[in-house]
Amino acid sequence: MSVIPEESAPPPPVRHRPLLDLALRVAGGLVAVLGGMLTGVLELLLATLRVGGQLIGVSVLVAIGANIALSWFAHETVGRRWAVALPATPWFVLMAVAAVRTAEGDLLVSGDNWVGLAMIVAGAMTFAVMGFRQVLAPPPVRSGD
Repeated sequence: MSVIPEESAPPPPVRHRPLLDLALRVAGGLVAVLGGMLTGVLELLLATLRVGGQLIGVSVLVAIGANIALSWFAHETVGRRWAVALPATPWFVLMAVAAVRTAEGDLLVSGDNWVGLAMIVAGAMTFAVMGFRQVLAPPPVRSGD
């Protein structure tokens, strides 16, 4: 009788269904794009939020937190380093459109709104840092390759 417990054989590697994996990655990418659009709209709405007549910077915090979460989500679901561009692209387009005056004279983010300008800078820097982190990250080690 041995005092060492018997070692069981490791379970066989799980084989993913390639079509299901691709569908989940595409769905994750679409959710990331939609998330970039929705958080951009939310941040633009919060950029004019005032308390006691004074602008508060809640949209800056939302931009940083949401962009970190979206970047992480896109990378995890798509599984590619470039996936941070999925939520960043619609977010940047929305911010660019919001900063251009329409023919009617409407403007979503004006130059005298410090919160809106800070939100754009903070959100852009967040996406840049998250993308840079993905570029510098070592390649993942895949078992069975």
